[in-house]
Amino acid sequence: MKNKFHFRLPELVLAVLICVSGVFLSISAGGFIVNFNKVGFTVFSSMQKGVHFVSGGVSSFFVSMHDFIGLKKEYAQLKEKLKDYEYLQRSNTEIRKENERLREQLGFSKNIQYKNIAAQIIGRDPDSLYSGITINKGARSGIKNGMPVVAIQNGNIGVVGKIVTVGLGTSLIMPVYDLQCNISARVQTSRDLGIIKGQGFLEKPLSLGYIRKTSSMEFQEGDIVVTSGENGNYTRNIPIGRISKIAVLDYDANLEIEVEPIIDFSRLETVLIIDKDTVNVEK
Repeated sequence: MKNKFHFRLPELVLAVLICVSGVFLSISAGGFIVNFNKVGFTVFSSMQKGVHFVSGGVSSFFVSMHDFIGLKKEYAQLKEKLKDYEYLQRSNTEIRKENERLREQLGFSKNIQYKNIAAQIIGRDPDSLYSGITINKGARSGIKNGMPVVAIQNGNIGVVGKIVTVGLGTSLIMPVYDLQCNISARVQTSRDLGIIKGQGFLEKPLSLGYIRKTSSMEFQEGDIVVTSGENGNYTRNIPIGRISKIAVLDYDANLEIEVEPIIDFSRLETVLIIDKDTVNVEK
């Protein structure tokens, strides 16, 4: 059987009397004094403290958000200013490089024996008949068909090609690497005479033909090949390229010679068109 616990009335009354007696005894002994003013102040001040904490936290949150938004705007403004600064730096660098190229070109153009016309490349068409390079000068500037074209690059002058089509304000250059380009040339050291031909692609070297096998000991890789001045195509001794390979073929009486152009056509921007019929008065 389960034991059931029941309060009896006499026992309950006795417990209440004991508790009340204890409270009165404490009050009479001075050990338990309730100051209701202090209790009220404590409760009210605690509430004030809580409200102040909450309101202070909310206020700090909105101040922090305002500061964050301000910092974000300042960051965006500084980022834009940095972009502008970087753009100006790049522009200044490009301007300085362009000025250096122009000064270099001006110095060389004054020293060239014949009158020359500076022009800027404005287009390239590798799929055209002549793998053409278009420049921004034409008949109005005195450009004529067949004029040789050179360029100054890294302190060196080199052959670019020749004019094959002339418009009023533009012209087309056939570059040395074109399949139809043939230039009478000499090995600078041995003075052996040959013909420079293009292979149709910018990436491929030029070919120097008609150099006898007996001359193979008189020059080497790295030697310069220059224009011969014969056939009236180009003035003499303008560098075309450097010998990059020499091969002796059993079935051919001539050497097979590859030549790397002096001019880096992938970086070419400006050229000089030579007028061989007019002496340079600025010289």
